[in-house]
Amino acid sequence: VQLQASGGGLVQAGGSLRLSCAASGSISSINAVGWYRQAPGKQRELVARILSGGSTNYVDSVKGRFTISRDNARNTVYLQMNSLKPEDTAVYYCNAERRFGFESWGQGTQVTVSS
Repeated sequence: VQLQASGGGLVQAGGSLRLSCAASGSISSINAVGWYRQAPGKQRELVARILSGGSTNYVDSVKGRFTISRDNARNTVYLQMNSLKPEDTAVYYCNAERRFGFESWGQGTQVTVSS
């Protein structure tokens, strides 16, 4: 499975961005897709995750502001980010959890929120 992340950029606080994660390859082997982020000097953290059955979960800091969704026809998972805060600044990565414990990572996309 190959993942292509896009959609990052520079936005003012309170603004919105939508990240996209396009998957190719053995799509049927994917059990879940997650968006992670890593800020300078911090550990990578899971931001949002969507399972193959459609259920979702979010880290507390983004609940009510971020929404993860998917378009099966396009093999793409989105992360809609609203009401962005400076502390959301990070490199965002998408990750696919696959059968038998394998996983795939996309390249990061930078999100910068100015105050």
